[in-house]
Amino acid sequence: MARPLAVYTDLDDLDPAAGVALLEEAGFRVEILETRDPDLIAGAAREATALLVGYGPVDADLLTRLPHLEIVSLLSRGFDSVDTVAASERGLWVATVGDLASAEVAVHTWALALAAVRRLDFFTRGERSWLDRPEHPPRRLSEITLGLVGVGRIGSGVARLADGHVGRILGHDRSGRDLPAGVVAATLDEVVTGSDIVSIHLPLDGSTTGLFDARLLARMRPGSWLLNVSRGAIVDTDALIDALDDGPLAGAALDVLDHEPPPPGDRLATHPKVMLTPHVAYLSDATARDYVLAQARNVVEWHRSGRPIHPVAVPEGPK
Repeated sequence: MARPLAVYTDLDDLDPAAGVALLEEAGFRVEILETRDPDLIAGAAREATALLVGYGPVDADLLTRLPHLEIVSLLSRGFDSVDTVAASERGLWVATVGDLASAEVAVHTWALALAAVRRLDFFTRGERSWLDRPEHPPRRLSEITLGLVGVGRIGSGVARLADGHVGRILGHDRSGRDLPAGVVAATLDEVVTGSDIVSIHLPLDGSTTGLFDARLLARMRPGSWLLNVSRGAIVDTDALIDALDDGPLAGAALDVLDHEPPPPGDRLATHPKVMLTPHVAYLSDATARDYVLAQARNVVEWHRSGRPIHPVAVPEGPK
């Protein structure tokens, strides 16, 4: 009997060797494409049973072109890059790596917040003179209000890091869950209007796409900062640029954009008031290892038991 085929699409900077070894030990043939191009994927992975995806989009059309596919295993916790409804209707599993990088993302967020408070974006620029000072100077940390939009595991981690250092922490969470000690429950509008730093910790879905639009950004405090380590499309890019150019914002600290990597000359990525890191909030020596292993283990466990470890979409239609 021929061994089932597992195909890696895109891995960016991660080494798949440990995942490949797990898959081969479980009886899979493995191919690595290093592409997000759906036409290349459809051609090379036509016989694939398992598709292991980084950040490449997997839409209904691509799924239709992979007739033997049974599982899509992602290299992240988020799954907005996959049409999960279409996957379920076609009888496919979709799985993520689960909650492996909450600590890293919380620390990265706190690091960006501290850099914003101390205006490291301005003072580390090579072109400034020794005595240049920013329009909005550094703030005393104990006098600022930190606002968290989304207070799940990552938002709660940021709150723990900030507690006792900032003056106040406001939190808005649409789930209605209990907030951590030290976080004052607030509406979205109260967080936006009442915070010096607003940090986004939300999944990308129909209710959050474009949530931070021109109206909401215009309500932020003068001299405030917007932090986004979640998904780029939660923030309206054009509205953010306007808020940086002519609106209230002193700056934005971003780990995500709505198009990654950004094209040359991208207005947001090159904006002088933006601190941008290249979607690395999750990254550490531990996650570089564990993400690859978790992605492969989802496929191996599905092959062994019929169900992946961290499913986010289950088969509902005929395969």
